Amino acid sequence: MNRRDALKALAGLALCPLCAPSGFAAEGAHWGYEGATGPARWGDLDAASKVCAVGLQQSPIDIVAPIKSQLPPLKINWAKTADTIVNNGHTIQLNFAGGSTLAVGANTYKLLQVHFHRPSEHMIAGKSYPMEAHFVHRADSGALAVVGVLMSTGKPNAAFARVIASMPAKEGPPVKADAGFNPNDMLPKKLSYYRYEGSLTTPPCAETVEWLVLTTPITVAETDVAAFAKLYPLNARPVQRDNRRYVLMSG
Repeated sequence: MNRRDALKALAGLALCPLCAPSGFAAEGAHWGYEGATGPARWGDLDAASKVCAVGLQQSPIDIVAPIKSQLPPLKINWAKTADTIVNNGHTIQLNFAGGSTLAVGANTYKLLQVHFHRPSEHMIAGKSYPMEAHFVHRADSGALAVVGVLMSTGKPNAAFARVIASMPAKEGPPVKADAGFNPNDMLPKKLSYYRYEGSLTTPPCAETVEWLVLTTPITVAETDVAAFAKLYPLNARPVQRDNRRYVLMSG
């Protein structure tokens, strides 16, 4: 089994801790965003997380010089509701029932969940944003595709406001999501995107992710960002070396 196949074999684990069905972190070494269990130490946590330190396709990255390319359009067909919402100890996450899909060229993925980071994990030409949403999708093959949505402060976003109003204040089991939450309302009108091969941004940092970071940010209320920050003031991995990876940008 070569290195790439071995990493793909971890795809089942790759969705944890952020996509575990229960919403809780996967069993294993404790990790966080600061101190002895922070990002600089993730590679030392256990054998499964070693790639956090030695991987050559780690995420997030600072997108500095993308190459304009003829990329296929993102065909998003999401339901207008989420199933559950959970505070899993690392972020706020909404889980989706079956039926929501993302198609990119010949590849189709099922939407599993969306979770949030503060500040943004990806940077654009050195610029960070107040927050970033990650819509995690998985193909039947186990391949992952994550749509990253950068979040600026300004005009309120109704969908994110519902997340803030309904998010559990403490870590615990999933609860029913606000029926009025529509994930489609967290997308900008223009779906142009940056594309590159990368990894999960949390342990085990498996390099199994096709990143699709939208070029146009959405705006959310500053008060909603502040409310999220009361629970998670810092839950973003620092940018990683691009190691000469090409980042493509749709027209």
